[in-house]
Amino acid sequence: MGWMAETAERRADPRVLWPDVRSIVMLGLNYGPDADPRGLQARKDRGAISVYARNRDYHDIIKGKLKLLAGRLAARTGAEVKVFVDTAPVMEKPLAEAAGLGWQGKHTNLVSREFGSWLFLGAIFTALELPLDAPERDHCGSCRACLDACPTQAIPAPYRLDARRCISYLTIEHAGPIPAAFRAAMGNRIYGCDDCLAACPWNKFAQAASEMKLKSRPELEAPRLADLAALDDSGFRALFAGSPIKRIGRDRFVRNVLIAIGNSADAALLPSVLALLDDPAPIVRGAAVWAVSRLDPTEWAAQKTARHASEPDPETRKEWVA
Repeated sequence: MGWMAETAERRADPRVLWPDVRSIVMLGLNYGPDADPRGLQARKDRGAISVYARNRDYHDIIKGKLKLLAGRLAARTGAEVKVFVDTAPVMEKPLAEAAGLGWQGKHTNLVSREFGSWLFLGAIFTALELPLDAPERDHCGSCRACLDACPTQAIPAPYRLDARRCISYLTIEHAGPIPAAFRAAMGNRIYGCDDCLAACPWNKFAQAASEMKLKSRPELEAPRLADLAALDDSGFRALFAGSPIKRIGRDRFVRNVLIAIGNSADAALLPSVLALLDDPAPIVRGAAVWAVSRLDPTEWAAQKTARHASEPDPETRKEWVA
């Protein structure tokens, strides 16, 4: 873990969050994987979960470390402190760049010469006046590896991200059906996407994470799509207890799994899909319709005859005529 200091005046005024802040200490925690996560894309019957989400929720891990360090700082100096990890509108990436932890790469994420693209960020606000650290300069040069690696062309130009096309946004934040234009490009990515991060040449200097709570749980490294499709709400909660995946809920997660199954070209997964055509959740039924159409068009046509007219959800009905 590295840390640097940054005064309140250097970026958007953080005194809106806390009027007494005088300095911001930025910290980074390495979560580098043991291997390139893109290798999992060849295993079509398995789901690809973003590296950061394969174990405990990083918010909890980092917040605990920040509170420990902030408490020591407060005890030694008497200055008040507050900590933030994606819990407030803190401009973490530009602050980390200004504090010397790294620079914002062309994929818009922070890049470190020591840890590549695999860094979680956190901030300690303090009422203590601290000296400035030297900012890091951009070392991307003419490289465009991250732009070229994006499956959905969500990085239309260096340092610009179109979230509407980003697989991480679509699989995590987007609540409705996955737009048809991006389904095939999702492949077997069922929660997040690491492609632009993994493509960064600076990762050749990266090390695997040493924090054990960030090491991948074996059952989440390459989970079977058939097993994930069979999850009900209680099963989903049990499997992802303590995980950031839990917050998107079972329905949205199974929607993602069904898109991956539709991309698998594995006819053995068809029974898993057919079982979800009667799911109570419309976004699950809609994704199941699409998956059937991809795995077995003849079966899709037969199911359409039986189900289209009686489908109550308008978005799911559209899947039957797409």
